[in-house]
Amino acid sequence: MNPKRFQRPVAALVLGGATAAAALLAAVSPAHAFSNPPIQIAQGIEYMCGGAAKGEAAFLEMVAPRWAATIDLRVSDGKGAQQAGFPAKAAIQIRQKYTGQTVMQVQTQAPYMLARLDPGAYDVDVTLGGLTLTQQLVVIAGIPARASFVWPSNFDMASIAPPLPQALAQTTAR
Repeated sequence: MNPKRFQRPVAALVLGGATAAAALLAAVSPAHAFSNPPIQIAQGIEYMCGGAAKGEAAFLEMVAPRWAATIDLRVSDGKGAQQAGFPAKAAIQIRQKYTGQTVMQVQTQAPYMLARLDPGAYDVDVTLGGLTLTQQLVVIAGIPARASFVWPSNFDMASIAPPLPQALAQTTAR
């Protein structure tokens, strides 16, 4: 058997594979131009908030099954759909269902929050502009839990949204 006979096809395969991998990486790189949201810790619980940008939201949806709990925040547009992003800071409080003990308290302006909660039953309160919505969340080991909060379209978002910078407010008033 002649070992040199296989050297050229193998080299072409390796070089062709490297070129194809580089082309694939170049094609995928622009889609991942955003940076992953940072993992933070509150009261000893890891969490991640984000999703205002489309790519970031897709990333969070992709990794959500690896986290114990997903909390998503939306405002209805009044036509059955939901407004994109989340326009103001919301206070999230997670309490143990049967003791009422607060296990986590954070503020976010992002439409998604992923948290590594211990298995158990929780009440999740999300307060936005004085209106608090509450849902139950049951976390079972190995099974991701999800709670979705949707504020009505007639909710006064203008009163709680951050004010425009002075220069921008003057140009939009004209």
